[in-house]
Amino acid sequence: MAQRKKRVVTDEHKAAMAEGRTQSRAIAAYLDALESHKPKRGRKRTAESIGKRLEAIDKQLGSANAIKRLSLIQERLDLLREQESMGETVDLSSYEDDFYTQEHVQIVTALIEHFGVDPKTESDGRLVVRHIGQSLVKAMEMARKAGGPPEAAQLVAAECVVHAETKDHLNWELLGEAARGLKGEEAKAVKDALKEVEEQEDEHLYHSTGWCRELWIDSLGLPAVLPPPEEEKDVKTAIGAARAKKARREML
Repeated sequence: MAQRKKRVVTDEHKAAMAEGRTQSRAIAAYLDALESHKPKRGRKRTAESIGKRLEAIDKQLGSANAIKRLSLIQERLDLLREQESMGETVDLSSYEDDFYTQEHVQIVTALIEHFGVDPKTESDGRLVVRHIGQSLVKAMEMARKAGGPPEAAQLVAAECVVHAETKDHLNWELLGEAARGLKGEEAKAVKDALKEVEEQEDEHLYHSTGWCRELWIDSLGLPAVLPPPEEEKDVKTAIGAARAKKARREML
């Protein structure tokens, strides 16, 4: 058997790993701030008792094993939601986008590993995708630094997001088509991954498209629906998106 070449960790790889650690922290931050105020039976907790329990959970998280940590995180989410229902604000919006993005990265990474491929492999296709992504970020930065009105930079950002979400949605759609030609565990692995993200990916595409459309309409001085109907109706399917778009005139 031929000896495998020793993999050299380049500076670029090190930067990617550092970014991965940052992204993991984003997920942890989201989980720590996430929802949950399910009604509880029995004696009602007070704000003080919730605070004490949250402190206790925080102390246990550092030394807990993976399974126990998951249980503690879920309990923490429940308490945070209950705390929120008592009038204490828990801001989740700043965590949500990062969480879903990194969750999808983890799902794809696990899928790649399932097929015996090193997810750190630098393929030609990966280099192209990275270049496109960096170009979109650069375009947004150019618009922001151009000195024009903030609304113009906002439009550029909205378009860049739609570009990214359209390609992302297509990639998942292609994975679904590929699964049709697979059997057994391989087919199940792809289908399970799709089941996890399909609704979220649909939502990302339709909502971002709706925002971009309405922001452009507004910039042209025409009546716009903001937030867009896709957002208001919480669209998550192609049919729902078509209905929302059709109904927008009634919402003006």
